[in-house]
Amino acid sequence: MFTYKGKTYDTSHKSIVTRHGGPFDRGGADSYYSRGFTPHFFCGATGTSTRVEEADMSPLELEQYEAGYAYNEEMGYKKEW
Repeated sequence: MFTYKGKTYDTSHKSIVTRHGGPFDRGGADSYYSRGFTPHFFCGATGTSTRVEEADMSPLELEQYEAGYAYNEEMGYKKEW
């Protein structure tokens, strides 16, 4: 579990919030790979489904992306090149 801005997120792999390609997952991935904060997500699987850009994201999706990014930053998981 991870609490960010008063909301608690289930960070387990079985959680719908952390599904691969979802906003929380993409935020975490951008942080992990030291990419910039660029909100987006995929409707299905990453890279093989429609990509939704920040302008088309709902406030909830934006919050989830931000929380995923913050979660990974707090955990300190970073790709070692």
